[in-house]
Amino acid sequence: MSITIPARVVNGLIQGLPRAARNQILGRCEPIELVAGVVLCEANEPYAHAYFPLVGFISLGATLHRRQPLDMGLIGNEGMLGVTLALGVTVAPMRAVVQGPGSALRMTAAQVRLELNDNPPLRHRLNRYLYVLITQWSHAAACTHFHEIEVRLARWLLMAHDRAHADHFHLTHEFLANMLGVRRSGITIAAGALQQRGLICYTRGEIHILDRPGLEAASCGCYDVLLADYARQLPRRASTGATAAAPPAAPAAGAGATPPAPTVRQRTERSDDSA
Repeated sequence: MSITIPARVVNGLIQGLPRAARNQILGRCEPIELVAGVVLCEANEPYAHAYFPLVGFISLGATLHRRQPLDMGLIGNEGMLGVTLALGVTVAPMRAVVQGPGSALRMTAAQVRLELNDNPPLRHRLNRYLYVLITQWSHAAACTHFHEIEVRLARWLLMAHDRAHADHFHLTHEFLANMLGVRRSGITIAAGALQQRGLICYTRGEIHILDRPGLEAASCGCYDVLLADYARQLPRRASTGATAAAPPAAPAAGAGATPPAPTVRQRTERSDDSA
């Protein structure tokens, strides 16, 4: 199938590499379609491929014995599925499922291992991305404990909005409940409150973002904190001295630079791949 990649849409990890390193990895990638509901990897099983999303998002889920899966985070065009290959670990730590359809660049796990040996700038950037993930997941635990459902839901919707590159996307009650670790009734109440304030329209899993600034104001501060951390650790073109900020923080574990930090979509529109 021929995949059309929207103009000026990039993956933040690849875009931040020097030109030679970027071209080297792009030469080993193939464009693919991300289809909603498709399982890309299972926990404790070897990676077949690594994915660099461009549009859409992938959810990471952890499962305990006889418990419903708990979604741990989202990966969009700020990140990569399969980054633990940089640690020499060839099995996936969590199940990964496409939640937001779109497109991605894909490499085999074997090709990633070759790139890590042949492409030092890529290894350096993935190491920093791993640090960002560790920071996010630790920060997320505190967010889940201290913040109310409504503000956490606002943050997750902002994250999905950033990665979907559209004001409309599909997220079920079940998925949102798993993301926040709450009952579906809690999502009904929180989404209803956001909808009553005119921030979103939510019907049968179809979400329309009506007031992005209002949704940012309704979100907990974790959203801005994690955006800022990503921007510090992974500037878009660190190798060329550029100061443009990178896309927003990658998957947040169950949780959310500094204002006025541009969103992923704003940063994408500003990106220029001519350098």
